[in-house]
Amino acid sequence: MVLRCGSLVDRVVSALAVTVVICACNPPGSSPLTETEVDVPVDQERLDPPEPPPVWATDPWGDFEPMPSPGPGDWLAMHHEFGQTFEAFVHAMPNRPDELRATLILQPLGRFDHEGAPSPEDLRRFTEIYFGMPTQVLPAIDLGHVDVTSRREPGLRQRQVLTGDLLDLLRANLPDHAFCYVGITMEDLYPGPDWNYVFGQASLRNRVAVYSFVRYFPEFWGEESTDPTLVMRRSLKVLAHETAHAFGIRHCTAHLCVMNGSNHLEESDSKPLHLCPQDLRKLQWSVGFDVIDRYRLLADLYRELSLDDEAQWIERRLRSLQR
Repeated sequence: MVLRCGSLVDRVVSALAVTVVICACNPPGSSPLTETEVDVPVDQERLDPPEPPPVWATDPWGDFEPMPSPGPGDWLAMHHEFGQTFEAFVHAMPNRPDELRATLILQPLGRFDHEGAPSPEDLRRFTEIYFGMPTQVLPAIDLGHVDVTSRREPGLRQRQVLTGDLLDLLRANLPDHAFCYVGITMEDLYPGPDWNYVFGQASLRNRVAVYSFVRYFPEFWGEESTDPTLVMRRSLKVLAHETAHAFGIRHCTAHLCVMNGSNHLEESDSKPLHLCPQDLRKLQWSVGFDVIDRYRLLADLYRELSLDDEAQWIERRLRSLQR
């Protein structure tokens, strides 16, 4: 593979033209923040009357928990969001897969041999089933052989890599058949000199993103965990959440849902891995998968990955839909 790097002019144009999603820690002394979105207001009253949703996009059985009131420091306590209806989603004309751009591509950046790290193949299988699209994992890019900015600061356990350089690298090498080109890494990330770190960053209109899993390990924070599935669960959540943003799906404010905004790891850990009915409808409208088949395949995969609570929830949901 020949790796190309984007120009400075390209980066400036991109910064002006695209929606950017950041999972992050703000500069010291500012409010905690894990994700920022640029929203385009939609006049709900001027949209076409909504069509009745399919039964799988409703919940008369109470399978989905309503969104609780936020606690201090939680996402909705600090960000005034109204959610996104299905009609507003369609009206916004989001990116959709087509005959050319029909594949999700995961790109490992650097080594992925950290003990307990989710395997790229497990991440690929999850992504393919969750989004109902063919998903590929490309050979890892050795970051020692490309020109990316990094830093080491006192107290940091490892070096940090500048996210803008990684997004430029991905954008310059974006495969023609990629709907979304996602860099996954065990490198720690930062978006600029005034920031401590970020979990990830995405340029949605450019269809590229990069996410780090290294801070999902309890030992990174000097903690211990008795849950052997914790890192896998956290990794799948961020992959589902951020990739769904590439489809134009915004934060959910109605139910506990993988698309809830999160301001800290504790809040993220409290969210489920499933999409609420409305967000599932948005994704199915974009891709066209069979919802029941998707649920069944996900339940099988969750059992294999020892995510038994997620599998049990799906099985309960399937029983409701079969009534």
